[in-house]
Amino acid sequence: MKHWIFAAFCVLGLAGCASDYIIATNDGQMLSAEDKPELDEETGLLMYEDPEGNDQQIPQSSVKQIIER
Repeated sequence: MKHWIFAAFCVLGLAGCASDYIIATNDGQMLSAEDKPELDEETGLLMYEDPEGNDQQIPQSSVKQIIER
């Protein structure tokens, strides 16, 4: 019984480690990202994963602010 409680506690603890991010654009859009967006230095594009698990890109010049939720 104690092992089950310990395992459940570990799973809940790990779930809290992931952070969501909000990307605010210059035109007022609010985009959700599952993990911290990363900048591709060569292309100038900010890469992120949306809530559906799809990889997305947006020009860095279009980003006003990135907020950790």
